[in-house]
Order: sequence, then C-alpha cells, then structure tokens
Amino acid sequence: MNWTQNFTVLLLFAALSLSSSTQVQAETAQLVPVRDSSELRIQDTLMNFLTPYINEAVREYYQHSLLEPPLVYPYFVKITECARINGFRGFRLSVTLDVTPVVGPHISVGEDRLTFEISAGPEVRLVNYTHLISYPLPPHWQDIVKKPVK
Repeated sequence: MNWTQNFTVLLLFAALSLSSSTQVQAETAQLVPVRDSSELRIQDTLMNFLTPYINEAVREYYQHSLLEPPLVYPYFVKITECARINGFRGFRLSVTLDVTPVVGPHISVGEDRLTFEISAGPEVRLVNYTHLISYPLPPHWQDIVKKPVK
C-alpha cells in the first residue's frame, strides 16, 4: 500500500471511530435529564417522600449480610410501574421501584425491586421486595460483609 491508501484507511477508521462515539454519547444523554420539568419535579417529590421507606426496607433486607446498612439515594431509584389499585381517581396506588443500594462512597451492593402501596393518610406499606442481583464489594470493603457462622 502506498501512502495515499494508508492515509485513506486511516481517515476512514477515524471517521468510523468518531461516529460510533457520538452515537454512544447521544444514547447516554437520553438517560440523564438535562432540564427541569413538571414531571421531573413530581417524580423527585415522590422520591423524597418514599426515601425513608425505601431505606428502611433495604436496611432490613441487608442486615443479614452486611454490618453496615446500605442507603438508597433518590437519584438511584427508577420508577418501573405506577398504578391505581381502586380505579379511576382512587387514592390507593401501587408503585414499583428499581433501586441501587450503596455503601460508603456510592459503592453499589446490588439491585432490588420494591413495590409499595400508598394510600391517603398518608399510609405507605411495602408489599413486595425482590432482590435482583448482588455485586461483590471491593477488597477494602470486605470487612462489612457478615461471615457465615460455623
């Protein structure tokens, strides 16, 4: 190959590399909100309201495996389903959330799915907790893992 062919191959490779990285950036940008909206404020209000209930459920689940209770921050919660239980304009709602509990400097310990029933009062009741996946902790965090009793 002569230098013009090498240059053409190099130019083509650079163009393909740039176009694929732009696509990845565009996909990532859609996952993180970039401006405020009424829907986002309502979702954040719900997360502020539910955070103590989420953390209580997570603390109870992980108390058997970790010495330090993980926390769930509102920005580590995804609403996967929300439905009225008692029909149109009924004020009993079911909210299902996917959460990522963390310890220390935001080290993920797993992923969990929680379903709450919320009604007037307000009354919040955990109706389902499903542990989806566990993540291994880094070596310098292994001291919070409870060891099995022998």
